[in-house]
Amino acid sequence: MEKVTEYFGSMVFDDRIMKATLSEKVYKSLKRTIDRGTPLDISVANAVAAAMKDWAIELGATHYTHWFQPMTGVTAEKHDSFISPAPDGRVIMEFSGKELVKGEPDASSFPSGGLRATFEARGYTAWDPTSYAFIKDGTLYIPTAFCSYTGEALDKKVPLLRSMEALNKQAIRILKLFGNTSVKSVKTSVGPEQEYFLVDRDMWKKRKDLIMTGRTLFGAMPPKGQEMDDHYFGSIKPRVAEYMADLDRELWKLGILAKTKHNEVAPAQHELAPIYDTTNIAADHNQLTMEIMQKVALRHNLVCLLHEKPFAGVNGSGKHNNWSISTDAGENLLSPGETPAENAQFLLFLAAVIKAVDDYQDLLRLSVATAGNDHRLGANEAPPAVISIFLGDELTAVLDAIEADKPYGGTKKEKMQLGVDVLPKFSKDSTDRNRTSPFAFTGNKFEFRMLGSSNSISCANIHLNAAVAEVLKQFADKLEKAKDFNKALHDLIRKTIKDHKRIIFNGNGYDDSWIKEAEKRGLMNLKTTADAMPHICDKKNVDMLTSHGIFTEAEIFSRRDIMLENYVKTVNIEAVTMVDMARKEIIPAVAKFAADTASAVSVKKSVSKAACKYETKLVTELSELIDEMDAATTKLEAAIAKFKGISDIIKASEFVRDTMIPAMDKLRSAADKAETVTAEDYYPFPTYDKLLFGV
Repeated sequence: MEKVTEYFGSMVFDDRIMKATLSEKVYKSLKRTIDRGTPLDISVANAVAAAMKDWAIELGATHYTHWFQPMTGVTAEKHDSFISPAPDGRVIMEFSGKELVKGEPDASSFPSGGLRATFEARGYTAWDPTSYAFIKDGTLYIPTAFCSYTGEALDKKVPLLRSMEALNKQAIRILKLFGNTSVKSVKTSVGPEQEYFLVDRDMWKKRKDLIMTGRTLFGAMPPKGQEMDDHYFGSIKPRVAEYMADLDRELWKLGILAKTKHNEVAPAQHELAPIYDTTNIAADHNQLTMEIMQKVALRHNLVCLLHEKPFAGVNGSGKHNNWSISTDAGENLLSPGETPAENAQFLLFLAAVIKAVDDYQDLLRLSVATAGNDHRLGANEAPPAVISIFLGDELTAVLDAIEADKPYGGTKKEKMQLGVDVLPKFSKDSTDRNRTSPFAFTGNKFEFRMLGSSNSISCANIHLNAAVAEVLKQFADKLEKAKDFNKALHDLIRKTIKDHKRIIFNGNGYDDSWIKEAEKRGLMNLKTTADAMPHICDKKNVDMLTSHGIFTEAEIFSRRDIMLENYVKTVNIEAVTMVDMARKEIIPAVAKFAADTASAVSVKKSVSKAACKYETKLVTELSELIDEMDAATTKLEAAIAKFKGISDIIKASEFVRDTMIPAMDKLRSAADKAETVTAEDYYPFPTYDKLLFGV
């Protein structure tokens, strides 16, 4: 059997392949571009393209594609072959530096939020050399950024790279204040845990809602759900284990560091976790991971569901974004350290994150806002829609002592003068984890737990990087002017803790009392996408994002419109699907069962003149539920019709939130109740017990 070490990264044009196929001069020039962002010379691009083509053809590739991430939420690609006509009628295989560096896909059919008119078709893809090219299905994939003819970002990679550069710039300013003048770059790293469901494909084919929307729009809970907690970390079923092994192999060939796999809490739910990587590479890898997960599932006659809430009543699926900041020398800036300078430096970066999350809680919330995630946030397996930070008791006590300007723990007589006295060593695992917190410190990183399972991690990291960059800028502006650095540092951290401690909460985020407490603290509770998304256009957010060059003002407003359009279109598709299923499948099935039961009553009475109390009661109940479903369906149809006439995107999103979703809930309630009293043989599609326990 082939060893993992032999095939890992075998389909990736990575550093070892570049060293082996490029001249030393070209390799060093390319590495400078990757590590420091220096411009790429066309002669270097031509040499890289030639080596990349030869390597790809050797491995069976016939085409190449610029692989990019438009605002659709999925990736996009246009495939071109390497062939070029030769004078003698044959073909030669060519690939130039120009073709590597730039592509020109049609931009007219991708979401632009008004940045582009439909007739303005030209768009550009630009090679991102920091993310390795790879081969998949006989095609060389080149990770790229995507922009319009006039330069506006039409994707998620461009603003992500801009946010990383903004944080890099401001973090270096801070480090220089602590005497670190050798640092060349600061990067954020992410390890996104990916939750998902697996269902049998044959059952999936019978559910129009799963096919059209990725979630069940109808479905009553089975007798057993997740109450016994026996699925979490339980023994992995053979069919699932085979899928996971196949998935690991495919991911490893593409250089994706899939590390951990296990059963999650809900039946049929599982998780895959990778090792950390630089944020833009982690984002590329996560998009690729989701695609491969779904493709591999089909080989096993399974379907991988990445919706945040495919089943009501059981845990939904999230994507935990483990985020940290490190220097090019490998120093983790969120690790407490062991020397006075490191402690003070750690506390300053910690304070910056605390202030950033408090100041820009709306940006973090809207960065994870989708129609699917609205079903998950606030349910008992996910953080609430209110942003808060978990630090743990020990670190919170340290910050309390700093705020009060008192000794920490009563063991130190002197007050802590940051940067002079040694802060008591903070153990990485000195506190428990808090899975109810949206934003939890876990020793040397923060775990942003609000992302939905189908979300691109780019959006959350764009706003997280940007918010922290802004606060680091404010800190650097103040500290660079200070005459007494240590005193200014101490005062700044102390003031930051005092001003922003409202965002720190170490308790149970699932408890309803926390929502009331959060309101008293003045924290925002943006429950839905319609509530959250418009805040991206608030002046403070526009000013911050534009000042760091992460978005232009036009790009910000376009993203609001694009995300709200995604929201309303998603819900509208769900509503139309519900009407279709109710009219064509559920109501007819229940009506047939009611009719057959009524017929049985007539036959029984004609034979024995029995009272038939049970059957008569059942027919009455079924008839009432049919009428209830019909009325709810009619009401939902009216809402759909009215929605079509609303052109303003803000008003449309509010209508969806206030009218369409409640109408959908009412129809589902009646249909799910009807399911529980309808004979199984009559029901038109697989129910929850079969879907959740059928693999």
